[in-house]
Amino acid sequence: MPRPDLLILDCDGVLVDSEIIAARVEAEMLGEAGIAITPQELAERYAGLTFRDILIALERETDTPLQASLIERAERLVDERLAREVRAVEGARETILRLGRPLCVCSNSSRARIEAMLGRTGLLPVFEGAVFSARDLSGGQPKPAPDVFLHAAEQLGAEPAHTIVLEDSVHGVTGARAAGMRVVGFTGASHSYPGHADSLTEAGSETVISRWADFPAVVEALSAWSEDG
Repeated sequence: MPRPDLLILDCDGVLVDSEIIAARVEAEMLGEAGIAITPQELAERYAGLTFRDILIALERETDTPLQASLIERAERLVDERLAREVRAVEGARETILRLGRPLCVCSNSSRARIEAMLGRTGLLPVFEGAVFSARDLSGGQPKPAPDVFLHAAEQLGAEPAHTIVLEDSVHGVTGARAAGMRVVGFTGASHSYPGHADSLTEAGSETVISRWADFPAVVEALSAWSEDG
């Protein structure tokens, strides 16, 4: 593989430590609706999915009907909590400023939420014109579908096979692999759990890191080594 055309970074749980904040709000709401689940369980099982898809999965698994109004309420409450509490993942900003390659963000979160979180953490200027939300795609599907990754690569003139993705969730890894991209797993945020790295590897990550400081060396190693040998 030559030097990457593009580095794609997930937002929640990779750039910003937001997954556990959202999971706390959503777990509380689900408890009120009759589904007992801890924030840790929610983050482990459903990190990377939209809350709508989480509700669909839980309805199917528990045979408990859930009101669609939960989605709008959850969005509002999570945004309020993130505005007060979200922080950049340790080392993210410093490392990103040193990477020196084309970068973008691909996320299942709304563009408004992505930009608000990146703005709060001082990361937004780095990604000006390079923020892609799966929710903006006409007819597209969120992760674990590959749509948002392929859209970003097309918009930025990158070959999927020459693109490296950093992802913290099984669903994100699955989507990136389906897009024909190479994936590095990340376990450095607060929602990480025992077995997290193994889950990301099983989903298709070629390696897994827990510190942003390790990412540049991994990119260089992957650039020098092709999956085709």
